[in-house]
Amino acid sequence: MIYVAVGALSFLILHILDIVSLKRIPGAKPFTWILGSGLLVYALMMACLQSDKLPLPMWTTWLGWALLSISLPVLIYSLFINLPFRKTYVAIGVGDKLITTGLYALVRHPWIHCSVLLLLSLILVSKSSLLLIASPIWILLNILLVVIQDTFIFSRMFAGYDQYRKETPMLLPNRKSISACIRTIKTRA
Repeated sequence: MIYVAVGALSFLILHILDIVSLKRIPGAKPFTWILGSGLLVYALMMACLQSDKLPLPMWTTWLGWALLSISLPVLIYSLFINLPFRKTYVAIGVGDKLITTGLYALVRHPWIHCSVLLLLSLILVSKSSLLLIASPIWILLNILLVVIQDTFIFSRMFAGYDQYRKETPMLLPNRKSISACIRTIKTRA
């Protein structure tokens, strides 16, 4: 269960990144991002490697690999390509503009969906009973922290966030946001 706590701590640290960005503390942004990401990867790996395995049929492993091959690249795209990497994770302060295109036209926090799919795929691939316990805890904590970000932090970080909040759904896409996402992706291509 220590790995469940380490994973929870990693989400807290990763969400502190926004506060560090607002406070403009030199060097704190990359340190916070590396520490939070490192702890999360460590917790995920250790949870996957636990010896207590679920008795799942072999086809679920193949399904897990298929989901992993989709969820991981989309997660990487949503966090590190659709958002400008340097401004988001390295440079002092907040980014100079609000990203409302690509997956961020679909929902305000698209990486939540990807992380849920990633955790599901890792459960199926690793058959880890500990990861089956940890995943709902991590998902709920992550959603809670995103609600706090969305309500209290992002409107202070980005000009126009209140309007973006009115136009783009938080987590569940609608017909309008799906069209906007497709339109912005086609425009970039």
